[in-house]
Amino acid sequence: MAESFRTRSADPRTVLDRPAPPPDARVRYGPDPEQIADLRWPATATAAAPPRPLVVVVHGGFWRAEYDRRHTGPLAADLAERGYPVAQLEYRRTGQPGGGWPGTFDDVAAGVDAVPALADAAMPAGRMAPGPPILLGHSAGGHLALWYALAKPAGVRGVLALAPVVDLAQAYRLDLDGGAVAALLGGGPDEVPERYAQTDPARSAAPQVRTVILHGTLDRQVPVEMSRRYAAEARRTGAGLRMVELPDSEHFGLVDPESGVWSAVIAELHSMAG
Repeated sequence: MAESFRTRSADPRTVLDRPAPPPDARVRYGPDPEQIADLRWPATATAAAPPRPLVVVVHGGFWRAEYDRRHTGPLAADLAERGYPVAQLEYRRTGQPGGGWPGTFDDVAAGVDAVPALADAAMPAGRMAPGPPILLGHSAGGHLALWYALAKPAGVRGVLALAPVVDLAQAYRLDLDGGAVAALLGGGPDEVPERYAQTDPARSAAPQVRTVILHGTLDRQVPVEMSRRYAAEARRTGAGLRMVELPDSEHFGLVDPESGVWSAVIAELHSMAG
């Protein structure tokens, strides 16, 4: 049975448009203008608060060009204030040259591969713990974080997936966000089955790294039933994946530091960071 507790909802208009302080630095992991990451680092670590692992934030927006990393600025700034070094990863999205299949996936793989070393070089000494990063992905970004962890488990410490799109074939059948999956992969599962086989988390065993899914029961963008089925199958196969349900919460509170949901996200992140 999934864990649950109550929280309050967030207004998506304020979450997506809320300003944030500028990042401390920006790094480039490829030549395309979208192949960048914004970095934020915490105050100097102390013996009482040693450096924490890098958190790579993979934003959502149904993989579409109109949604970029900027709406995760408040989230990233809050994490940095709590002692985490943070990288807000950008990637090419549908509606942009090179976005969709395979460019979106190529970018996420290249970015997560490269950004930890780039962040370590850019940050002041002692701000980041050694080792692989934690991936924190929301919605479509949760899908991409899980996809990366499935492909390269040695490259991540853990995955915190917030309302992730874990079943691309089902998302296609439900026509989430008006054809978002078809735009990403170039068709449905009957038209491009090999692409779904390579990119759909529901068609693979759960990642062999620590994985936690948080999902609101009132989510209208990504149905919570999708995560429930994925978590149930993971438990059936003996995977160590855990799901936390958030009653009375919708989709956007998970990336809003001012919502009641945020305390659940932080608790899971602290546990994962050790």
